[in-house]
Amino acid sequence: MVQLTVDIGGRPGLDCRGFCSYCYFRHTGKHEIPPFGCRYCLPFIKGCDYCSRGVKEEYSGFKPLREVADSVLADIQSVRGDITRITISGGGDPSCYPEFIDLVELLATLEAPLHIGYTSGKGFDDPAIADILIDSGLSEISFTVFASDPELRRVYMHDPTPEASLTILERLAEEIDVYAASVILPGVNDGAVLEETCRWLEERGVKGHILMRFANTTEQGLILGNAPIIPDHPVQTVDEFAEMIRSVASTSSMKVSGTPLLDPEFGSPFAIRNEPDLLSRLPRVLGSATVLTGSIAAPYIRAILQSCGGGDVVAVDKEIACLITAEDLRTVELSCLADTVIIPGRSFVHLSEAESILSADGTARRVLRGPECLTADAETSMGMTRAGVLEMEISGFSDLIRLINLYGDV
Repeated sequence: MVQLTVDIGGRPGLDCRGFCSYCYFRHTGKHEIPPFGCRYCLPFIKGCDYCSRGVKEEYSGFKPLREVADSVLADIQSVRGDITRITISGGGDPSCYPEFIDLVELLATLEAPLHIGYTSGKGFDDPAIADILIDSGLSEISFTVFASDPELRRVYMHDPTPEASLTILERLAEEIDVYAASVILPGVNDGAVLEETCRWLEERGVKGHILMRFANTTEQGLILGNAPIIPDHPVQTVDEFAEMIRSVASTSSMKVSGTPLLDPEFGSPFAIRNEPDLLSRLPRVLGSATVLTGSIAAPYIRAILQSCGGGDVVAVDKEIACLITAEDLRTVELSCLADTVIIPGRSFVHLSEAESILSADGTARRVLRGPECLTADAETSMGMTRAGVLEMEISGFSDLIRLINLYGDV
């Protein structure tokens, strides 16, 4: 299987007809953010293209079609086997790409299913584009809906033609796999509005609806110096958000899941915690090391590791593990840490800086980067089977336990 990603570039807020009211990238120009450090950095150099530019999606703008086409051609020449999927993505919204139809028609000549990884639909003004996409081989699209009420889209997404966008979504859902997404703003598109939106999507054949918890503070994941997104706007607690997901999913035949929690159909994230037979297949924890993670994942990881004979897990204040930065490490009580500390694989921390911070009490600690993934959040699990989710978790936790056993104290 060969999957091809077509990066069209683009800048959040500039190449998407303006920021949505709740956008994660709003206000990012308030402060200069130095490189965070990450898994792609060289061992002795903090900062690389990914953690200095990529995380901010600092493109210069949309790439010209010629440049995109040349990149696609180079990718095709370097792969072996048949291309099974082509995904269009970028920092800007694909629906706003100036040469979008030409791009789609060009990719259609490769005769592989097309997938649009994300669009708000704000750049789609003519409903006729839906049939062009279908005829060009589009097989799947992730479409931010926010609400089925056009006026709410107009006000909070700044969609100039919300009726056209919803008509396109409706037409696409008749022919291909459409997954809707909504950031939930308490008091705006939750409650009765959310129920109506889910009903509308379900009636039109949308495959699933991913609900995303609105983040408004650094602890909730705003790491670009841009909190708050909407001053004084209320935010659901994690438990409140999870309960909302359960409630909505219980009344819908369409798959409804949420991020950071939860996928009621699969029991994820960390679905393996409810599978004793699978837990028994994991390696036993024989070493002693501290697993440092986010506050949401910590109790789940601790329970799973304890079922395997260990469970030294410490949570930072940051809720999302992969958005942990060096600043989060500075708040950790060092006396609680073992001599070996494992941080999330995708966290934005440079290992040498992590070792310095976590050894500030005079105990020289080894810091390791853990597996890339221990589970699947809703954005990942939406297109997976439960067996696939569990397989991912078995692989991730097996790798984590092997790290503990290999480098931890015995």
